[in-house]
Amino acid sequence: MPSYTDPMISRVPESRRWAAVFATWNRKAHYYLGLYLLFFLWLFSLSGLLLNHSSWAFAQFYPNRKISRIEGPVQFSSSGSDFDKARAVKRQFGIEGEIGWSATRSDAARLEFNVTRPGRVYQVQTDLKANRAAVTLNEYNAWGVLRGMHTFVGVSPDDPRNQRDWILTTIWAISMDAVAVGVMVLVLSGIYLWWNRREMRTAGLLALVAGTAVCGLFVAGLRWIYG
Repeated sequence: MPSYTDPMISRVPESRRWAAVFATWNRKAHYYLGLYLLFFLWLFSLSGLLLNHSSWAFAQFYPNRKISRIEGPVQFSSSGSDFDKARAVKRQFGIEGEIGWSATRSDAARLEFNVTRPGRVYQVQTDLKANRAAVTLNEYNAWGVLRGMHTFVGVSPDDPRNQRDWILTTIWAISMDAVAVGVMVLVLSGIYLWWNRREMRTAGLLALVAGTAVCGLFVAGLRWIYG
């Protein structure tokens, strides 16, 4: 077996040796990154189908939801903010999830908000004068959980009050950022692998052009056609 000190190997240009090393690591990154992202891609594919075909019978999770209601006293500081009061209600009722403000308060004596997590939505109505809260829980099946994970972000561009306040929402958002970056790396490494397969360049180029054209149609083409 030749060693790295073999005269034939030592005469290989440095650039070609680095290219060979890069090709090896690019192939490994493509394989293992694809395996790591497999579950996430399936998750978003299935939940995307549910969003796109909500009329499918098995995807009708909302009519099949379970509804329960609990009511009881709550204690919180009268000087605290609405967010502090909402967290106090969550803690005393044992609720976990992302706080969401659905509407501007019209009654200073009432505080209404939702607490959301995939598969569960808590609708909370609090009477600040009587120090009581009523919680309506909507529980969804597995299809509802999938749909919730697809759209679960914890922020709203139209309402600055809705910011991430649950640690799992932040972890999920960071994970989705990592998935987005991982998919971009996967695509770039795939392009490199394809380009090095000379016999596949024509077919691969046709696929690339077709994908770019269809994507471009929806990103910019429809606005140009109907604008």
